Amino acid sequence: MWDRIEPLMPADPVRGRRWADHRRTLEAIAWKYRTCSPWRDLPDELGSFRTAHKRLIRWSVDGIWERILAALLAAAEDADDIDWTVSVDSTICRAHQHSAGAREKGLQAGPNPTTMRSDVPAAA
Repeated sequence: MWDRIEPLMPADPVRGRRWADHRRTLEAIAWKYRTCSPWRDLPDELGSFRTAHKRLIRWSVDGIWERILAALLAAAEDADDIDWTVSVDSTICRAHQHSAGAREKGLQAGPNPTTMRSDVPAAA
């Protein structure tokens, strides 16, 4: 797969330092999304999390990801090696704790309007 992707990767910049290895950076990005882990938990052998994150953003803005996807889809269609089965499972990544139904700002805690008082006397 790397042989198909490598020619589509951007060249090193003319000025400044050379970029870190593209292959290792792609592995770091894939690891992050495969594990749903924070960037800071990236293993040391995959390089700096800052490098991987900045490269992900830069390639998104530059259109590198669209170019890679288009080239890989074209190659797969030419080889009749494409199947559009998609599986989405919500148990793969958990929602952040702050998305768990906390009250919105400005709402006051009070009795639940859907709960009705019972006329039954309380048990002793």
